[in-house]
Parts: sequence; structure tokens; C-alpha cells
Amino acid sequence: MKLFSFLSCLVLFFFSCRDKSVVTTKIQDGVSLELASHRSKQVTEVVYKLAFQIPLEKEAPIVSELVLEVSISEAKAPLYLDFKEETSRLRTIEANGQHIPIAHNNEHIRIAEDYLLLGKNIIKIHFLAGESSLNRNEEYLYTLLVPDRARTLFPCFDQPNIKAKYILDISTPKDWKVICGAPEIRTEEKDGFTRHQFAPSDKMSTYLFSFVAGKFNTINKKPHSLGMNLLYRENNKEKIKSSTNTIFDLHQRSLSFLEAYTAYPFPFQKLDFVTVPGFQYGGMEHVGAIQYRESSLFLDESATENQKLRRAKLIAHETAHMWFGDLVTMDWFNDVWMKEVFANFMADKIVNPAFPDINHELAFMTAHYPRAYNEDRTLGTNPIRQNLDNLNNAGSLYGNIIYNKAPIMMRQLEKVMGKEAFQKGIKEYIKRYADSNAVWNDLIKILDKETDITIENWSNVWVNNASRPIFEHSLTYDDKGNISNFELLQKAEDKTAKIWPQTFDIALVYNDHIKTITIDVKGKKKEIQQALGLPRPNAIIYNSNGLGYGVFPISKKDLDIILSLKDDVTRGYAYINVYENTLNGKIEAKHALELYQKSLLIEENELLVNLVSGYTSSIFWTFLNVEQRTLYQQRLADHIWSKLKGNAQPNIKKTLFSVFRSIAYSESAKARLYQVWNKDIHIKDLKLNEDDYTRMAIDLALYEHPRQDEIIEIAKERIGNPDKLERFIFLLPSISKKETTRNAFFKSLKEEKNRAKESWVLAALNNLNHPLRQKEAIVTIRPSLDLLEEIQKTGDIFFPKGWLNNTIGNHTSPEAYAILEGFIAENPNLNPSLMKKLLQATDNLRRVRSLHKNIDASVK
Repeated sequence: MKLFSFLSCLVLFFFSCRDKSVVTTKIQDGVSLELASHRSKQVTEVVYKLAFQIPLEKEAPIVSELVLEVSISEAKAPLYLDFKEETSRLRTIEANGQHIPIAHNNEHIRIAEDYLLLGKNIIKIHFLAGESSLNRNEEYLYTLLVPDRARTLFPCFDQPNIKAKYILDISTPKDWKVICGAPEIRTEEKDGFTRHQFAPSDKMSTYLFSFVAGKFNTINKKPHSLGMNLLYRENNKEKIKSSTNTIFDLHQRSLSFLEAYTAYPFPFQKLDFVTVPGFQYGGMEHVGAIQYRESSLFLDESATENQKLRRAKLIAHETAHMWFGDLVTMDWFNDVWMKEVFANFMADKIVNPAFPDINHELAFMTAHYPRAYNEDRTLGTNPIRQNLDNLNNAGSLYGNIIYNKAPIMMRQLEKVMGKEAFQKGIKEYIKRYADSNAVWNDLIKILDKETDITIENWSNVWVNNASRPIFEHSLTYDDKGNISNFELLQKAEDKTAKIWPQTFDIALVYNDHIKTITIDVKGKKKEIQQALGLPRPNAIIYNSNGLGYGVFPISKKDLDIILSLKDDVTRGYAYINVYENTLNGKIEAKHALELYQKSLLIEENELLVNLVSGYTSSIFWTFLNVEQRTLYQQRLADHIWSKLKGNAQPNIKKTLFSVFRSIAYSESAKARLYQVWNKDIHIKDLKLNEDDYTRMAIDLALYEHPRQDEIIEIAKERIGNPDKLERFIFLLPSISKKETTRNAFFKSLKEEKNRAKESWVLAALNNLNHPLRQKEAIVTIRPSLDLLEEIQKTGDIFFPKGWLNNTIGNHTSPEAYAILEGFIAENPNLNPSLMKKLLQATDNLRRVRSLHKNIDASVK
């Protein structure tokens, strides 16, 4: 008996150890790094054969089937499939011809090892498709599965390093069209439905799988060697006519550039795209079937050059993903930034030839720096590359750091290496990891071979660390007024010891010339030897070529000189630097606003007018108190109106009118806005479309125009697009003059179904928390914060930050700050990623309080 007991214990110990070698911790919700690492070795040769039956009724369930083909290298361990849905949605499971019990816990389906074979296995699952990422509308639906939401739709291995082929079979109402990542090979009509069958797709990660089905119009063109299809619902004939050829041409230009730059041909079977009304993002790079927000692609003749540039960069960005992200995919979502940085970086390169009249150095700077600083300056900033232990937190990795700071880093890296060496490394990277996965260090090793610089050390501070440098100078003059000592000092904004190695220019401004000095910063202190002996300049403009990253010295006396600077990039970065110094308390808000107001009246560069208009609105609504706003509002509105009545270029007038519209709440300005909306006044060269008139109607309602009800009814009648009309009706409670109506609308957002149209919800929240209504909206702040974890759980990747930006992020009062402090104190265990988003969104609220304290102290 003792021997038998000993052997039994030994056997139990052996199996226990074997199980622990597979997954050493309890299977948890989400997709843990441990589970993902195990499965990436356990399974290969994955094929998903998926069938969906789309009913006529939007509320009816979608009957579905999965036939999973998978090769298993370890048949003595269970197989776990991810399925984040109720167990009741699973009907039957069959493994290698045997019906097996449904074992579904912690968002995973467990296939016991008794039912598995070494080598090829076939798993059949009948289920009802999950709804949370299947965006269903009355006349169309679309999937959006990034980063880990494929598991909310169907059972799968939801991790980027298990690439698979997909064979799709969809039954839809007969007049619907379907698009996915593979060519359609046959259709069959029966009983009012059409069965759409597709060829096997190319290999892709689960987050890149997609399909769109519904009532869409189709355009097919072959701008070069590859035929492309566009599905759309837009019905504005002017927009369709003026946009269609451009949309196809921009895709072709992007494709041709990327083939040449990477020395790798277009890697997939097709390149189609679909525009979706109210799409959550600007676009999503689904393999061979890109999805775009419809309003981002369809522009009319009233579109500004800046709007056209944004469209071109969006298309280039999503097309670049076909190589960077789709062909070569990150191994784990901690490197999600890699695909985004390359998409943005390549987009800037691609778009340049299409817009020869635009200063592309300026375009890069105005597109990336303000957005990067918007997060990097906050207490919630994060490194470009972040750690991730579970994919259910992957959505929190997205933000301005990876989309905007990373391209700045990459441009610095290209400059350090040289363009030819950098491109050579990229070509090798694409070739080596095609149809596979890679991590940042894989690229670093390749780039290291192309330069004498130790790229790994250089990238550590830029990629693996957060925050930005703050520069100060030490400057003295001799008896003759010449520079005798000039040192630039660098420190990290987050109080750490980090130093950012970088190169940028300094401009010494004199009456008749500008002396430019290039400096290479490698340590905490940089002696600027080239400046010694030079006469005292009128002003020193730091980072005059826009290549540096950080906050640079500037003083009030420099502000007027900025307007006289001839170089657009120099002037542009000076505008950026003034704003950053204002937020840091070095420049008073009113002085910054006065600079930007003057700039709006004389600036002729559209990119800079757009940049300054954003800063003007931010300073006006956020950093002026109520008395200051009252003082400056009429003056600012009158000056912009005068400029609108003048001979400015149409594109500049469009931007200026947006600024005027956003501050036209005084009686005189409101009357002018109403006259434009009612078409009583025509402003020469100001091109307005249907969307502009809708936005004016919303603003007039927010400003409580006496004819508000009539304006709303007429605005409804003017909207010819049913999708846009549905959106307008959704927004109406958020602009109601009745506080009870607005509060009831907010309460309705507690139900997930009422948050389905996320872009609509964010627009509505922005209305509810408009600065003119913040006193009434204060009661919704705490409930909005209490919903935060639910928002992250049910929303798409940008929704939690958008929710925060458009609720508490709009507020500036001491009462709002007290609510923030109370929430943080009462939620010490809040998900760290959510805490970062909260600190990012409320950075202005924190700074307003700090700036007002400083002002009060100086008065005393």
C-alpha cells in the first residue's frame, strides 16, 4: 500500500508539473502573455472557415459556424480558444469527429487533450456571433476587431503572432453587398437571401480579419496594374464627383511608392476599400479591404488644402499598413507602435510629391508635435514602447505618443543614420519578416549593421522612456554687448535623469539678418561655442528648423518678433513653443492669445493658420477666466469677421470661419452667425457645404439663439443624407435648452446599446460639457468617471480617452478639480492604463488650477 501510494503521488506530481509547464497560472480573462506564448508554440497552420447568416432584422441573432483547422505540436495539453461571450451562445462543439462537452470559462473554450491529435485537428463549433464588435445598423454592418475583439465575434486564437487563413461564407439579405480580405468567388440567391462565398484569404492576424455587408454603392477602377473596388453610402453628388478619382489615385500613388521603397510587391490578393458613416476611426487597415470614415474621404470643392492633405495622409497611412503591420506584424501588442510609426512615417514620405506646393517639413511639424506634446507633457505620459501582460489592456496603448511622438523619433533616427542606410535596413526588415512577426529589437539589429552609431543605446531613451526635455539657457554678455557665455541646459520634465540626444538649429535674430547655429546635444549641458563673440541678438528662436523635441526658452519680449520671422517652419515652431511655455507658466495666457490673434490677421500660410486657430481656441476656452473671455471675445470675433470680409484665400477663410463660429456666442456675433446660416449674408470666397450649415445650427442652439427651435427644424429639412440625419437627431438632446433633457440624455448613455455609435456619443458629450454649459454639466462628471471601467470594457480603443476628453477634460473649474481628486482618492486600484488616460485628459484642468494659483500669489 505504501509503495502504491508513493507511485500514485509520483504520477500526480508528474502530471501536475506537466500542466504547470503549459500554463503556470490559472487561465484568466483576456489573453495573457503566458497563454499567448504557449499557444504560439503549440499551434500552426491555422485555417478559419467561417459561416455567418445575417438576418433581415437588426436585433435577430446571427447564426454562425466555425470549422477550425489547426496543427498541434503538443497533444498532451488542452487547447484553449478565446471567446469573450456568454456561454449560452455556444451551441455545439465537435473535435475530430466527436461531439464534446462545452467547457467555457474566463472567456476561453477548453478542448481537453483527450480529444486532440498530434498534427492536424478539425474543430467544429456552432454558435451565435458575438455582438459587441459587430457594428449593426438597419442597412449595413461591419466588423472592427482591433486589438483583441475578434474573440468577441467568434472563437479564435486572438493574438497577433498566430497568423491564419480565412474562408468566409456569408448569407445576407439579397440586395446587400459583402466585402472582405479575399475575392468573392460565387454567389447564390435563395428565399430572399444571397449566399456570398469567398476564396481563402492571405495569412493575417485575427485583428486584421474583417467583413462589411450592407446596402452600398460600388465603383471599380484600375488606376494602374491593380483593380480596386470602393463601397460607399455617400449620396452627395458633388462630393462623389470631386472625390472618386482622387481616392483611387491616392491609393495607387501610395502603393507604387511603397513597392519601390520596400523593394517588395503589394503583398495581398487585392486592395479594396469601403467608407462607413460614423466609423470609429479615420481608417482601419484590414487586409485587402480597408475601412474608412466616410466623411474623411468624400470632400467637395469647399474643402481646404489642409483637409485634402489629411485625406491623402490617411490613405497613405492605411496603405502603408499593408506592408507595415499586415505583412510584417508585431509579435505582441507591446510593439503595436511599430506598425503605427511606420504608417505615419511612410505617409509623410508618400504624400509629399502629391502636394508640391506644401512645405512638408512644416506639415510634419504641425501634424505631429502639438499632438505628441499633448500627451507627453502630462502626468499620464508613457513610453513609446510599453509593457503588456494581457491583450485586454492593449487598447490603452494607443494614443498620441505612438501616432505622433514615434514619427518624430523615427525622423531623428533616419537623420542619425542617413536616408540610404535607413532605407536599406527597412528593405531587409520587410524581406526577412514577410508573412511573419517581429519585435523592435529585430529591427534594431538590422539597422545597427548599417551605421557606426550604437542604435540600441540611442533608442533606449527615445523608445523605452517617457516624457520630454525642458531646455533652459545660461547667457551672458561682455562690456561690448557681445556674447561671452552661452550654455544650453537640458533636464527631463518628469524629474528623472534622462537626456535626449538630438540635433536642431538655433536662430539668432538681428535687425538685418538671422544667424543660424546647428547644435548637437548629447548631455545635460551644451556649450554653444559658435555664438561666442557675436553681438546681442534681438531674440533667440530655439529649434528654428523644427527638428528638436522639447520645450525651449522664450520670453514675452520675443513674441512680437515671431510675427516678423520669414521662414514658415521657424515661425511655426515658435507658435508651438509659445503655447508650451504658456502651459508651463512662463508666458501669460492673455499675451499668448494676443500673439495668436495678430497671427490670424496676417498669417498667409494655411497650415499655420490652422495651427494657430487651434491654439487660439484652446487658450480662449481653457486658460482665460470668464472675465477675460468676456473682454477678449468681442475683439477676437470682430477681428476675425473683418478678415473674413477681406480678400484672404478661400482655404484660410474656411479655417477662420471655424474659429469665428466656435466663439460666436455674444449677441452681435451670434446675429452674424445666424445671418450666414440663414443665407442672408454671403461672404466672398467662403465655401460652405451642407455639413457646415449643420454645424452652424448646432452652435446656434448651444448659444441659445432665440430662434433655436426653428433653426433645428430647418436644419433637419436641409440634411439630404439619411445617415447624417440620423446622427443629427441623435445629437439633439445634447444641445437642448432644457437641462433636464440634457441630463436625461447623459443618463441614457449608461446603457451600452446607447453608446454603439461612439463618434456620435463623443460629439454629444462635447456639447453637454461645452464651456458655456459647464456649471450645469458639473453634476455629470462623477457619474461619467464611475462609468470609465465599463467604457473601456465595452468600447473600442480610442473610446475611453475620448470619453474622458469630452467630459471632465472639457472642464476648468475648481469644483471639477475637486471631483477629480475625490475620484482618484477613492479609486486607488484603478487600472493603471485608465489612470494614465485620466491624467492625460485632465492635464489642462490641473494646469489651470496651478496657473491661477500662481497668478493669485503674484497679485498678493
